[in-house]
Amino acid sequence: MNKVMVIGPAGAGKTSLIAALQGAAAAKGKTQAICFVNGAIDTPGEYAQIPRFYAALLVTSMEAAHLLLAHDAANPAVLIPPGFAKMFARPVWGAATKADLPQADIGRTYRYLRQAGVGEPIFTVSALTGEGISELYQFLAERGCKL
Repeated sequence: MNKVMVIGPAGAGKTSLIAALQGAAAAKGKTQAICFVNGAIDTPGEYAQIPRFYAALLVTSMEAAHLLLAHDAANPAVLIPPGFAKMFARPVWGAATKADLPQADIGRTYRYLRQAGVGEPIFTVSALTGEGISELYQFLAERGCKL
């Protein structure tokens, strides 16, 4: 089975995105450790924000066929360093999360994801409203991911 690993800064909505893709209710609380959730791998945001944890992401990425870098579209801060996605030996796509929020800036988030080294496509999604979830699910399913 091809797994997808979801990475991104704390608060990006990674766990909620995985739940939405799996048709489950969003879990409450913070992801404290790397979690294998059916065909997905959920990662703590700090692992993407603190360089000393990059090794854990690199090792875990070997368990995944695909990576999805999530970034909160409502957050104006650059939270992922330039070229971050290039350290992985797997394809890395992007997700602009929380697209339903009024302060979401999709264009800015796409720029941040591209600067981080994310390839096309980048998906605009909302785990709350379901926007873009079916398109992302279909894209992953076409690549053999069974969420």
